Amino acid sequence: MNNDTIELLAGEIIWNLQDLYSGPEAEELTADINKSDELATSLSAEFKGKVAELDDDSLYKLVQQLEGLEKGLAKLETYVFLNFTTQTHDAAASALVQKVEELGARVGAQTVFFQLEWNLLDDKRAAELLQSERLNKYRHYLTEMRKFAVHQLSPLEEQLLQEIAPVGRSAWLMLFEKVMGAAKFGPDGRSEEEVLSELYADDREVRKQAAEDLTDGLEKHKHILTHIFNTLAADKMIIDGKRGYLSWISKMNLENELADETVDTLVDTVIERYDIVHSYYRLKKNVLGLEELCDYDRYAPVPGLSNTSISWEECRSIVLDGFAEFSPRMAEIGELFFSKNWIHAPVLEGKRGGAFAHPCVPEVHPYVMVNYTGNLRDVSTVAHELGHGIHQHLAAEQGFYNSNTTLVLAETASVFAELLVFKAQRELIKDPAGRRAFTCQKLESIFATVFRQVSMNRFEHAMHTTRRSSGELSADTLSTLWVETQRPMFGNSVTLTDNYGVWWSYIPHFLGTPGYVYSYAFGELLVLALYARYLEEGEGFVEKYLNLLSAGGVDTPYNLLRSFDINLDDPNFWHGGLSVIEQMLKEVE
Repeated sequence: MNNDTIELLAGEIIWNLQDLYSGPEAEELTADINKSDELATSLSAEFKGKVAELDDDSLYKLVQQLEGLEKGLAKLETYVFLNFTTQTHDAAASALVQKVEELGARVGAQTVFFQLEWNLLDDKRAAELLQSERLNKYRHYLTEMRKFAVHQLSPLEEQLLQEIAPVGRSAWLMLFEKVMGAAKFGPDGRSEEEVLSELYADDREVRKQAAEDLTDGLEKHKHILTHIFNTLAADKMIIDGKRGYLSWISKMNLENELADETVDTLVDTVIERYDIVHSYYRLKKNVLGLEELCDYDRYAPVPGLSNTSISWEECRSIVLDGFAEFSPRMAEIGELFFSKNWIHAPVLEGKRGGAFAHPCVPEVHPYVMVNYTGNLRDVSTVAHELGHGIHQHLAAEQGFYNSNTTLVLAETASVFAELLVFKAQRELIKDPAGRRAFTCQKLESIFATVFRQVSMNRFEHAMHTTRRSSGELSADTLSTLWVETQRPMFGNSVTLTDNYGVWWSYIPHFLGTPGYVYSYAFGELLVLALYARYLEEGEGFVEKYLNLLSAGGVDTPYNLLRSFDINLDDPNFWHGGLSVIEQMLKEVE
C-alpha cells in the first residue's frame, strides 16, 4: 500500500473476520467442518429414498435441518474466501479454501438426494404439501426448486457432479484469481487496480500509457487466461447440454426467476438506445478539445471537477449523509459497517481487485471489500457495496434460504444507494462547471452499468454460441468477438485501439457467474424508475422500498415489485429508465 493511500485511510480499515472464526486454525472452525460432515451423513442415512413418504411436518423438519447444514457451510465458505481474497499469494489461505470446497462437495453429494426426490414428487402431491401452513416459510424456496426438475440428471450423475466440483469451475476460478492477483503492469510493477485507476487521469499521456501497460500485462498471461475462458465455456456447454437448457443464458434466467422474454426485452431495449452513448461521447470529445476520442479517453475527467483526494472519513460522512437524507434507518445500518469493522478498504499487495459485498449467514453480518484510493468513483463504489450490504442485513430476518435474493434485485439495492449519494453530492456543488462535470461522471457510471453491461452480455452470447458451434476459441477469436460486440455501443464516437482487443480477459464475471452482467442494467433502469416514484410519493415510498429489501428472496421479482405497479415485460417501462438517462445528457449538453 502506498503512502498516499495510508494517509487517505487514516489507518488501515481492515475487516474483523473474528466475527466468523478466531483464525484459520481455530478449533471451532475444525469442529464446524466435522459437524457438517456428520450432519450430512446422518441426514442422508435417515431420509434418502424416503422424501416421497414425508408428511408436511416431517418435510418441514427435514428442510429446516438442511437449511441449518447449508448455513453452517456458508459460514465456513465465507470465512475462507474472505481470508484468501486479501492474500491471494498465501499458500495456506489457498489450501484452506480448497479444503472447505472439498467439504462442500462431500456435503452436496450426501444431500443432493433431497432436491432429486422432491423434484420427482408427483405434481398433485407436491401441490398438496405446498398448501400446508406448516410449510409457509419454505413455500417459495420449494416451489422454485421444482422449476429445475426438467433439468435434473440421474442421482448418480448429480452425485458425481457434486463430488468433482472442487476440481471443476471453482478450481479454474481460483487459478484466475491467482494469475490476476500476481500480475504486474508496466515497468514499475503496478497492480491491476492501480493501472485501471490511471485510465481516469487528467493527463492523456498517463491514460494512454496505462492502456498500453494493461494490455502488455494481459498479453503476458493471455495463453493462460484464454485456456481458462475456453475450459469454463466448454464446461458450461457440456453441463447445459446434459441438463437440456435451450440457451447458454437459460440457467441464469431461471435462477433470477425471470422469463427469457423479460431478459430479451431488457437487452433489446437497451441496444435500441445506444445512440445515447454515441451522443455523449461526441459531446465529450468536444468538451475535452480532442480531434479523436480513443478508448483510453472514455474516463478522462471533464473539466470543472475537483480532483482533490477524499479521505476515508470524508467518504464515510458523504455516504452516510446521503443515506440519512432518504432514510435514517438505512444510515444506521450503513454506520455499522464502518464502526464494527465490516469493511476491508486499503489497496494491498496480493489483494484481489474490484469490490464486492459478501453475505454470510443471518446470525453474522455481511462483509464489504473495496480498494479505496480516494477519488469520487471510490466514494460511489463504497455506496454501491454498502447498498448490497444493507440489503443483505435487512433480508437476514427471512432466514438463510429466504434471504438469498435474485441477482437482479440485489443490484437494485446497490444502484439505488449509489444514486442517493450522487444526488446528495451534486446538491453540494454550486459551481455550474463543477455540477456539469460531476453529472458527466455519473452518466459515465450509468453507461458502465447499463450499456456496457448489455454489450458485455452480447460478448458472452457470442463467446458461448461460437464455442458451441466452432470448438475451442483462440485468443484472437475472443478478441475479435469482444471488439465486434463492444463497437456498436460506441459507434463512431470512440476509436477502439488495438490495445482494447484483449480487455475481455480480466473480467471475472464472465467466469464466476456466466450471464450475470445484465443484472446490472436491470438494476440501474429499475432504480431510475423507482427513484422517480420516490420523488412523487415521498415518505410513503421509503417504507415500501425498505420492505422490498427486507423481503429478501421470499417471492419472485415480478411479485415483489407489484406494489410499485411495474411491468417488467413492457418495453415502455425500460424506455422510461432510458429516458431519464437521456434527460441527464440534455442537462450537460
